Amino acid sequence: MSPRKQPEKQDPPVQRVRIRYTKEGPLRFTSHRDFARALERALRRANVPIAYSSGFHPHPRVSYLSAAPTGVASRAEYAELALREVVDPAILAVALDRVLPPGLDVREGVTAQTGGFADRLEASSWRIELDDVSTGDLAAAVEKFLASDEVLVTRLTKKGNREFDARHAVVTAAATPVAGVDEAGYAILDLVVRQVTPAVRPDDVLSGLSLVADLEPPVPPRVTRLAQGPLTETGDIADPLEADRESTVTAREPEASAQVAESTGASALRVTSSGSPPLFVATEATSSDQHRLLAGLVIGVFLTRRLETSAMPTQASPLTAAPVWQRMP
Repeated sequence: MSPRKQPEKQDPPVQRVRIRYTKEGPLRFTSHRDFARALERALRRANVPIAYSSGFHPHPRVSYLSAAPTGVASRAEYAELALREVVDPAILAVALDRVLPPGLDVREGVTAQTGGFADRLEASSWRIELDDVSTGDLAAAVEKFLASDEVLVTRLTKKGNREFDARHAVVTAAATPVAGVDEAGYAILDLVVRQVTPAVRPDDVLSGLSLVADLEPPVPPRVTRLAQGPLTETGDIADPLEADRESTVTAREPEASAQVAESTGASALRVTSSGSPPLFVATEATSSDQHRLLAGLVIGVFLTRRLETSAMPTQASPLTAAPVWQRMP
């Protein structure tokens, strides 16, 4: 009997790059698994020298941190990529952004200079847009919620219904008025929530508002994560990449992206190191990429639009129009 074949052992990564990406528009309905598949395809298409795990079934060494729930938009999602070659993280971010479908956008890349990145994600800042809810009613409900020592809510989990306190994780909560908008028909709730176990999500806070003040939004809210990172003494969210950025300036802002694209060419992006051959070449994403990713979301989008349009027959769906306060002149 021949000896059992041993799995191939992969070399350890030589660099780790942390990226910040967004999930907005209809693609907020993508599940975490769908996004992981999309990112793996983007890594292959951009020829990123991603490191793989050892074993009989190697997989890309990508770590995701505190992913937003399905159906929630986010401007601050983070992932860490382990690489087998050293690359420029700023150009890597641009290359990945070019091959990901619109709605999944890589905004920044930095070389990991410090450990314990997950521990830095202490809290998240959320914005919840509520239609057909007055700012006054929301402010009164928030005041009652914050005045409570404990607000027990129930959530259905894989192990059945689970009861937990939604109040202790909320650092700040406020009904934010919007100038020029009818306060009787549109309200914004801004939250800062600690990352705790079990996690307290924005819908848990809304459940708490319903318990303490009978606040029941007639249509599903639109939720966006604005930031996540270290919690400051003033209750604000600090940039979790700042510690890494102090050693490496790799901000991926629109101006920086334009400069990188201009210097590397419109059709391809190349990363070189000390005169060595290009490490990866990225080509533009095609419309079929977004169609493939959206194919699994049709039912979710359809049901959400039915719920929203049934309650708002005279308003455009939030999937095809900006929020009310952004559409005002």
